Amino acid sequence: MDKKKEVIVLGIESSCDDTSAAVLRNQELLSNVIANQKVHENYGGVVPELASRAHQQNIIPVVDQAIKQAGITKDDIDVIAYTRGPGLLGSLLVGTSFTKGFSIANNIPMVDVNHLQGHVLAHFIREEGEPVEEPKFPFLCLLVSGGNSQLIVVKDHLEMKVIGQTIDDAAGEAFDKCAKVMGLPYPGGPLIDKLAKEGNPDAFQFSKPRIQNLDYSFSGLKTSFLYFLRDRIKENPDFIEENKADICASLQKTIIDILMNKLIKATKETGIKEITVAGGVSANSGLRNALQEEAKKRGWNLFIPKFAYTTDNAAMIGITGYFKFLNEEMSALEDVPFARMVIE
Repeated sequence: MDKKKEVIVLGIESSCDDTSAAVLRNQELLSNVIANQKVHENYGGVVPELASRAHQQNIIPVVDQAIKQAGITKDDIDVIAYTRGPGLLGSLLVGTSFTKGFSIANNIPMVDVNHLQGHVLAHFIREEGEPVEEPKFPFLCLLVSGGNSQLIVVKDHLEMKVIGQTIDDAAGEAFDKCAKVMGLPYPGGPLIDKLAKEGNPDAFQFSKPRIQNLDYSFSGLKTSFLYFLRDRIKENPDFIEENKADICASLQKTIIDILMNKLIKATKETGIKEITVAGGVSANSGLRNALQEEAKKRGWNLFIPKFAYTTDNAAMIGITGYFKFLNEEMSALEDVPFARMVIE
């Protein structure tokens, strides 16, 4: 497809519990609206049925606000990009169904987007008035979120190869589940990060997996953490409260060490020094500091996303949709969402 002077993309994200819509002009972000769902905090995790109902309530006003904030009308939109998966099927169905209806009513083509690919390509979102600095191909991406921990070689915008991934739990899941064991509110990851800043990261030792290749594993760490707390609480019922900051700091250091060891190994095996990080866990201050330290030591060209682009958002769906639209990778009305999808 010939590259138009302007391509206006409407992005729609509904893979989990955040309803989001964004508008981009080519790679430039014009608006990015997100409606959060606080109700899940009462249950210690996302309740799929409640999430899908909230998406139904939120999606029309969120899209309406995104279009208005961008200063456009629906007639200006050239393509709608929507999340096809992976994610909660009920939530994905709301976004998919809305997109199809909007597409038919306004005669606008659609492109389906892999949510994980969106996280990786968030580094290509541009904001008005800010200098443009993008990773060069090929680059290595550490994708870490609540549901995924992957090492990806990115050869082009739409050509990616997973060279390592979790064989059980993801890093974000380890943060949240260990936080729940400690009695911390959901989501636990950001709270562990906050408490860890006040603690000693070497106060306690937790088990690390021995996986030979570039894959990750966090289930053993969770088990080790659970047994550690069980035994200490038997000795002192107030152990968690008295050592909360040190526990969080030690847990966070262990998770970061696991992530960084495999990333360093991957850079040595591939020879790639263009490094990016993406996903919700990339907001963790400890991980960001560790990445920056290793980048200085090893001569990496490091790209860390803005906090706004670490969690689920429609801007990353829109930017991926933009590149797919240029490549003429359209979506059909019969396409259905998938709870599980691979990045390749």
